[in-house]
Amino acid sequence: MAVGRLICVFNWIFEQYEQAEFHRDINGDNSAAGPHNDGGSAGMIRLGLCCMFRDQPIKFVTTTATAIGRMKRPDALVKLSRLCMENADALLAALQFCAANNIGCFRINSQILPIKTHPECGYEVTDMPDSDEIIRRFKECGKFVMQHELRTCFHPDQFVVLNSPRADVVDKSVLELEYQAEVAEWVEADVINIHGGGAYGDKQKALADFARNLDRLSSRVRSRLTVENDDKTYTPADLLPICRSTGIPLVYDVHHHRCNSDDLSIEEATTQAMTTWDREPMFHISSPIEGWEGPKPERHHDFIDVNDFPKCWRRKAITVEVEAKAKELAVAKLLTELKNKKSDATWFVYLMRCADNSLYTGITNDLPRRLDQHNAGTASRYTRSRLPVVLVYREPQENQSHALKRELAVKALSRQEKESLIKSTEQSAGMLEDP
Repeated sequence: MAVGRLICVFNWIFEQYEQAEFHRDINGDNSAAGPHNDGGSAGMIRLGLCCMFRDQPIKFVTTTATAIGRMKRPDALVKLSRLCMENADALLAALQFCAANNIGCFRINSQILPIKTHPECGYEVTDMPDSDEIIRRFKECGKFVMQHELRTCFHPDQFVVLNSPRADVVDKSVLELEYQAEVAEWVEADVINIHGGGAYGDKQKALADFARNLDRLSSRVRSRLTVENDDKTYTPADLLPICRSTGIPLVYDVHHHRCNSDDLSIEEATTQAMTTWDREPMFHISSPIEGWEGPKPERHHDFIDVNDFPKCWRRKAITVEVEAKAKELAVAKLLTELKNKKSDATWFVYLMRCADNSLYTGITNDLPRRLDQHNAGTASRYTRSRLPVVLVYREPQENQSHALKRELAVKALSRQEKESLIKSTEQSAGMLEDP
């Protein structure tokens, strides 16, 4: 009876351990959503949908300044008020769809309040006949975001240029950013992302102008503002110094970086961009419509080629906005393919030799990353106080379940038996090459 109980206990422990390892190394069904405030925990990619849907019957409405200009002002405000409320309702429907489909972020259309900052037809929300109801509906969206651990953001149109040599362009840009920050407060958005602007023949001066004009922004804009590398003018290497000096985070667009490269590798740009964030980093992904050898690789495809998704992004606590024309279909496809790609990876049982000559046993399907985590002190309490560690043994397994079982068997070996395993692989060519 005692042996039977022991076996039952062992099996229960193994099941709990296997489940914990699964959630540690592979995104679960709800991996696209969830709060990632530390910016560094494993297995927590949040995919984002941008602005609209391809197939879902969720539509945002707008109007034109010409149409509004033909109307008497009271009638125009009634119409604009109705459009704002419809867009608040559409936003809530969009967020509900995201929450139900493992989409962790939604980018809000800049015209969520139609023609809000137009010089002749613009308005203050308080001018609206239904101003209180408009604000209430948008705040309901914010409550939903918080309750379902989603994220929302804005990406103002290309005419928002903080370093323009034209004072009127800068004035309009500031006005637009302030409007979007007003809505951002209602809906709990933490990012308003813009590009660096033009170079105007002198990049350094243009970047200095960008930094100087940040002082014109309110705290609610500054606390949300980010800057993104583009595909023609500013690379990550151009923007990182200004991000560090101003505290404005870098939204790293890997597609733009591939089109407009610098001396930084994708891995280096990723690492440096992440250090500019005081909250969950946000990155962008897209694929070229005619391939990387096509005539215009900057043009976006309907879907994302999963091979364009940087390996160094996987299992990072980041938001990745999917910039693809198929919208929600592209996000769903990428989410599925990322999970399949992880499940296809080879699992290993490994042994690390610690600085005190003790041996640590573990499993992973990404040996280089796991070794880096150990030596960074983030993989194990045991190795954290025994750094540095060196990979001395690795043994491929058919799948994660087999790896877990083999790990328990290796852990049960004596020190001498573990050393024999290591010695046997040292005699096999290539087994100890750094992965």
